[in-house]
Amino acid sequence: MKVTVYLNEANAQAVDRADFERICERVENVVREHGYDVEIIEAFDPLIAIKRKQGLMADWQRFGIYFSEDLGRGLDQGLVNAIEVSPHFAMAHIFKAYLLGLATEPVLNGYAKDTVRHLKTMHLSDREASHLGALDLMLHGEWTAAALVLDIHNCNYPMDIVALQAGHLMDFYRANARNLRDRLARILPYWSEDVPGYSILLGMYAFGLEETGDYARAEETGRQATELQPFDCWAHHAVAHVLEMQGRVTEGVTWMATREPYWSDDGNFFKVHNWWHRALYYQELGQEDVVLGIYDNHIRNGDSTVVLELVDASAMLWRLNLEGVEVGDRWDELADCWQVHADGHSYTFNDWHAVMAYLGAGRDIDAGQVLKDCKNIKPGIESEMQQWTRQTTLPLIEGFIAFWRKDYQTAIERLYGARFIANSFGGSHAQRDIIDLTLIEAAIRAGQPELARALANERLALKPNSRLNQGFLARSKGRAASG
Repeated sequence: MKVTVYLNEANAQAVDRADFERICERVENVVREHGYDVEIIEAFDPLIAIKRKQGLMADWQRFGIYFSEDLGRGLDQGLVNAIEVSPHFAMAHIFKAYLLGLATEPVLNGYAKDTVRHLKTMHLSDREASHLGALDLMLHGEWTAAALVLDIHNCNYPMDIVALQAGHLMDFYRANARNLRDRLARILPYWSEDVPGYSILLGMYAFGLEETGDYARAEETGRQATELQPFDCWAHHAVAHVLEMQGRVTEGVTWMATREPYWSDDGNFFKVHNWWHRALYYQELGQEDVVLGIYDNHIRNGDSTVVLELVDASAMLWRLNLEGVEVGDRWDELADCWQVHADGHSYTFNDWHAVMAYLGAGRDIDAGQVLKDCKNIKPGIESEMQQWTRQTTLPLIEGFIAFWRKDYQTAIERLYGARFIANSFGGSHAQRDIIDLTLIEAAIRAGQPELARALANERLALKPNSRLNQGFLARSKGRAASG
């Protein structure tokens, strides 16, 4: 007979790690003295499922800093091993469902629902049942409801780092800047540098501060996090966002270059997005050849179909196209990879980026199909995700299609209003900036210099030294002068 012993957070956090290891060993010895096999499970840490006699342990901090290439497939081998060793460890299954569901890919979403169905057959604690409720809502398109469940969960279990990170990603996917910040602000007083994982929370907090425009504190907090854990690519990227939003381009280039060994490793799941940020700096500097080199060697080096990487690729090529840079057949390879993801309902932010690739590759039928899927949603019975599709994604896709087809007036009509509501459906300010970039380019090409100049003034008020913004202003004035 095997006995499973759960040690909760109260047990674990009352002692340091060395003492905790000794407690585990004593518990194991006592149970074995009574003739039972034993399995020790650290319930306070849902990323560790241990059968100590086999020495199997997943280092949970790798997950917190996205240092696992397998995350792109929604899993990690350490987690797979943990479930094999401890199949009744509910938190391991819960974490698996989060990894799959938060990948925002249709196939992985289906696997996540299978995992949730399995969890519903298990005996769950109150904490585990709370996680299950959030997962069930998220996987059925109710992202805000799921995030709110985790809000309460975080209040009740402030040391549950998986709930914090899952909630943080939900806030990101629904572009809720306030909760990106405040989810962490609510629980940080429970943590300190002495608690493993503290730097991970600082990295998340830094990003929330940046998205709410508190750039000084965001930079300070992000740099502090990277000092505590140099490989924390999320904290690194929070600082990159600050430098991007403030137009500190040369500092951004230096930040990315000097810390490249920490964020660009092949095993780092987030490396492509950080390469995207690095490419933005070079685009601002007008070094399009460097940008294309980064695209070919890092953003699309291989045939990855990880959707988060495809989003970066679509956005980068679209930005280059707006500047008149010839990108060759790069659109074709990218459009091929989007085929398995653009389904019109899994995560609508992705569908919009898929349309960019379809347009670039000349696949009007595929772009039209995504548009049709968006229009087929019936008001009144849709999920929150479907509401985002109907209210936000639809005008964006219509605007981008119109722009590509040189119907610039329609593009202006669709995009001008959409930019005010686009922060309701995902992405960061830097990612959504492509809307304004396309809008102002449409205004210039449509022969509307007054609108173009007004839009350029908006941008220059925020980043007065931006080459791109200064170029928009000069071109709008040139259009006005030429009549």
